[in-house]
Amino acid sequence: MRYEHGGDIYTYGQEKTLLDFSVNINPLGPSEAVLKAAGQGVLQMTHYPDSRCRKLRAATAKAYGVGEENIVFGNGAAELLFLLAFAKRPGRALVTAPAFSEYERALLAAGCIVEKIPLKRERQFDPGEDVLESLTEKIDMLFLSSPMNPTGRTISAELLEQIFKRCEKLGIFVVLDECFCEFLENPETARANIDRMKKFPNLFLLRAFTKIHAMPGLRLGYGFCSDKKLLDKMEQMRQPWSVSTAAQEAGAAALKETDRVEKTRRYVAGERRWMERQMERLGISYIPSEVNFMMFRGSEDLWERMLEKEILIRDCSNYGGLSKGDYRVAVKTREENMRLFQAFMEVF
Repeated sequence: MRYEHGGDIYTYGQEKTLLDFSVNINPLGPSEAVLKAAGQGVLQMTHYPDSRCRKLRAATAKAYGVGEENIVFGNGAAELLFLLAFAKRPGRALVTAPAFSEYERALLAAGCIVEKIPLKRERQFDPGEDVLESLTEKIDMLFLSSPMNPTGRTISAELLEQIFKRCEKLGIFVVLDECFCEFLENPETARANIDRMKKFPNLFLLRAFTKIHAMPGLRLGYGFCSDKKLLDKMEQMRQPWSVSTAAQEAGAAALKETDRVEKTRRYVAGERRWMERQMERLGISYIPSEVNFMMFRGSEDLWERMLEKEILIRDCSNYGGLSKGDYRVAVKTREENMRLFQAFMEVF
């Protein structure tokens, strides 16, 4: 199977030397508390994981003010996408273009017809009335992300409210991917969506520990929904031990790291603004982001030229609606960011 995402450091045989800007995780790395908790989980490897994730479930419910029965966990957010598609079995679904490719893969695997809403480059690929106009009685499911991948931009609260209300009226189930919401300088919108989830039973909020807590190798995603029957069905479909003990322990510890999350927000915002200034200085056309990655235009051979310098960036040409020359880079530490732009100066 062709690998279509960032983070493929293994193909090039340079795992120890590649500077990976193709994945968007916390540049500060996992905290000491999370590393310690994961290690304690590894020491329990002689036992099967808790298939109900009881400790993690209770901690998550307390942290977000939701009922334990309104949470589902998975082996990364990607597993939950597939569980949703197979639990709902929609006949026809909508995704935006561009968007995270696993939405479409999950839907197609479940035998669904996928229609795309082409977003416009001149509007920085922000959704607008085009989404509302695409919502008809023929649609069963809608996938959105906010912050969006690969642009890093959010959908306005006003538009989201309109979309949710129209989908409720038409009986359309909405999956809102919020896996990067913790990086927002003002996370109030994401908190407001939890209140919307309680009000709209046809809304599923998808999140992950992967990005903000820098633990993609442990695989831990979660979701909120007020449709308890749907979550029960997803639990029945999920193989019982898909969330490892190490992941559960690390997740429970991560939920206590509120100060570190706030520190990360401030750090990322400062580094992103520094990167924007460097791009403007070099004349690079970029899309202003709100989180820990940036999308920009470059030469068609830029990916290969950066790899020669042992820097991996995300070639976005396999996203629907994008083309050769569209790229995405993560916001990392100042030292790493300086190395990236030194390489850019040499090749641009």
